[in-house]
Amino acid sequence: MRIALAQLNPTIGALQENAKKVETCYAEAKANGADLVVFTELSLSGYPPKDLLLYESFLDQEKDLIVHKLAPLTESGPPMIIGAAHRQSGKLYNGAFYLEKGSIKSIHLKTLLPNFDVFDEERYFTRCTDRRVELIGTLPVAITVCEDIWNDNDFFPDPLYDTDPLVNLFAQGAHLLLNLSASPYHLGKHQLREKMLPFLARKYNSAVIYLNQVGGNDDLVFDGSSLVYNNRGELIYRAAAFDEELFYVETEDLYKKAKKVIPPDHDNISTVQQVLTLGIKDYTAKTGFEKVVLGLSGGIDSALAAWLAAEALGPQNVLGVLMPSPYSSEHSIKDATALAENLGIENRLIHIDKPFQSFIELLNEENKAIQDLAEENLQARIRGNIIMHISNREGHLALATGNKSELAVGYSTLYGDMAGGLAPLSDLPKMMVYELAEHINEQNGREIIPHNTLTKPPSAELRPDQKDEDSLPPYDILDQILYYYIEENLSTGDIIAEGFDDKTVKKVVRMVDTSEFKRRQAATGLRITTRSFGIGRRMPIARGYR
Repeated sequence: MRIALAQLNPTIGALQENAKKVETCYAEAKANGADLVVFTELSLSGYPPKDLLLYESFLDQEKDLIVHKLAPLTESGPPMIIGAAHRQSGKLYNGAFYLEKGSIKSIHLKTLLPNFDVFDEERYFTRCTDRRVELIGTLPVAITVCEDIWNDNDFFPDPLYDTDPLVNLFAQGAHLLLNLSASPYHLGKHQLREKMLPFLARKYNSAVIYLNQVGGNDDLVFDGSSLVYNNRGELIYRAAAFDEELFYVETEDLYKKAKKVIPPDHDNISTVQQVLTLGIKDYTAKTGFEKVVLGLSGGIDSALAAWLAAEALGPQNVLGVLMPSPYSSEHSIKDATALAENLGIENRLIHIDKPFQSFIELLNEENKAIQDLAEENLQARIRGNIIMHISNREGHLALATGNKSELAVGYSTLYGDMAGGLAPLSDLPKMMVYELAEHINEQNGREIIPHNTLTKPPSAELRPDQKDEDSLPPYDILDQILYYYIEENLSTGDIIAEGFDDKTVKKVVRMVDTSEFKRRQAATGLRITTRSFGIGRRMPIARGYR
């Protein structure tokens, strides 16, 4: 049997558009002799559809497409397996529809519903306990949906759920594990998949096909990287990372020794680059924009954001705005201009001295600068207004350029440098910003991001001779503390026990806690780490516990 596997990039809620993609892909697979065509989890709605699932009209349209558009394709073509929501007895399930001979032959419903980090499936779906093997041709297939394969008692020391659907399915005689997935990327995800899936193959003496969604949907980026293992646990195919692909598997290859050794996949800084590039590209396109605008300060964050945007959208679709204040250094203007020239993006120079002075005269009794925090923020807010003005007038998506380290401790200005529709670096710690910037220069074999931008001390330049370390610990120390507090959920005492200075840890944790109100108002970011800000970390703003 020849199985066609479609790793596609859906747009959330674009039911007709997504169905058209499925239809086109199915036709190609049929023409290439496929005996079965498989699509990913919630292929028509895109994942995650969130509260769109609460609208009956949305569910009606999705079901109508299954029944009247996709199922009829199988009247004269191979069977299809596709992920979609299913209503039954007043409840909603996350399902895999098996379409054959023009109708729905069976529906396989998801058992394990992730309800942690960025996942919220228990809000919408009901857990199914009735699992059965599907006989496709002569092959008994365990059709599963995403999380249902992630609870093996022998692989995970502390399984999250009280049941493992695979135990039941393989007890029924399954010989092939087929998993329809929508698994978003985070650092380390590749290695985990490529350890767990071959483990399952060897444990059950079964071939494993893991088919994953690809593309950016809001803050989540799905990497694709679908995997096929034979029953020995040998990798026989890895699909494209961060790109659509229709690929084929011959079932006879699933039960014999692999023809070649495919080395394991590893996350590295190049992978992070791909995630951010695809995230910017898809967020921009799927929200209806073609061009972006961002402030260029001469600093490392705006330089990296500008490069990623130019890589994602093309330099002709990126506008960088230089907005020096009375405290901006001459080298910062030169560095920002050099960056724009290196990238080939349009740049504009708009001095903010006059509006800043006008505010000083309006707000200060003696019409003189006081150089306090309010005036520092005032400069950032003037810049934010300019960026948003260009965004409104010229139809550009505004990018906020702050990184995770700054966002964590509140080293940013509401309605200033935080203004924008997308914050692509907001889950990238400062030291990783430098690592990626240096990688870009190495990758291109020339200086894209100016050397001075990489080597000068980070500064917001909102007062004379200002340096970030005037207010923050060195970033190499800060990032480690933030990792333990945000990603590992360690207490202050536990972090101090790791060897960090008592006062420094307490200061950082206090800054994180008191900056929650800022993050609640921040632009959407792109998830990179295991714990990003946004829906993956839900902390109360007004709280007594510190």
